[in-house]
This record gives sequence, structure tokens and C-alpha cells, in this order.
Amino acid sequence: MRNVTLIDLFTHPITQKYLKRSGMSHAISVANYAYSLALKSGVNPDLAAKAGLLHDIGHYEWYKNGEWDYEQYRENDIHAIKGAERAHKLLIRLGEDPRDAKKIALAILLHTDSYLPEATIKQNPLQRVVKQADELDEEPGGRHHYRKINKELAFQKICILDKKIEDNLLDFKKTV
Repeated sequence: MRNVTLIDLFTHPITQKYLKRSGMSHAISVANYAYSLALKSGVNPDLAAKAGLLHDIGHYEWYKNGEWDYEQYRENDIHAIKGAERAHKLLIRLGEDPRDAKKIALAILLHTDSYLPEATIKQNPLQRVVKQADELDEEPGGRHHYRKINKELAFQKICILDKKIEDNLLDFKKTV
């Protein structure tokens, strides 16, 4: 039994606020990619999906003259740092196991190297899965953050993914 489900995370007001900012469709896609990659890689699919869903909740809105300024974002953003802290706090408040909350937060912290002077960090399997899942969903110029999805479909997709995780988590735990 999981302490915190994707539905718990997705429906929380803090998550909703930041997913609207960073792209709900992108977050759900990354969560799905992370889940699939985790199963193939022997990584905990629950932790991977949670990190995938929350990976961009640290985004700041970089606008210039009312338009998204992708270059300003690329030069100045530290969303992975802010997102890791936000996710950790949210997960702890919701009752996630503290060790798992830390693993998820670190995967969020290391899902991108855009804020690092030199990207020479050795990642663990969960961190690699989340980074790869994000990269699979990227579009040029940051357009992946602006794909639209209606609330009902978004919730439906989260429910489906949550059920898949629940169904596969027992098998995963038997192999670990």
C-alpha cells in the first residue's frame, strides 16, 4: 500500500497551481514515460511516476512583453532546485515515506542540467529514468510546456496511471 498516490498529488492545490504554470499535459506525459521506463529499468514505478509528474513544479514564469521568453528561461532558470524543494515539502505533508520523498526530490533536482555550470553528475537509475522521460517529451523552444489538456481528461489519465502503478507495484516489490 502506498502512502501517497498520484491522485493525492495531482488533486492537491499546490500541485494544480504549479502544473498549470509548467504544463499539465507535459507533466502527465513525463509521468507516463517515467512509469514505462521504470518498469524496463527495474526502478520503482511509483517513485518514477511521482517524480515525473512533479519534475517541473519549480518553474518560474519567464515572460517578456507578455510572451514566454524561452531564452531568458534557459539562461536564468533554476526550476529543478525550486521544484525539488517544493515536491519534497508537498510529499512530506501528504504523508510520503521520508526516504521516498527524498529520492523523488533528488530525481527532480537532477532531471535537467540546465542550471549546472558543468554537467558531470553521476545519476542513479531513478534519476536517469526521470531525466530520460522528460527528454522524450520535449519539444523545440519549450513548446511542450504549452500543450493543452482539459481537466477531466488529465484526471482520467492520472487515474489510469495510478491503477497501473498499483497493479505493478506488488510485482516490483517481489523482484527487489
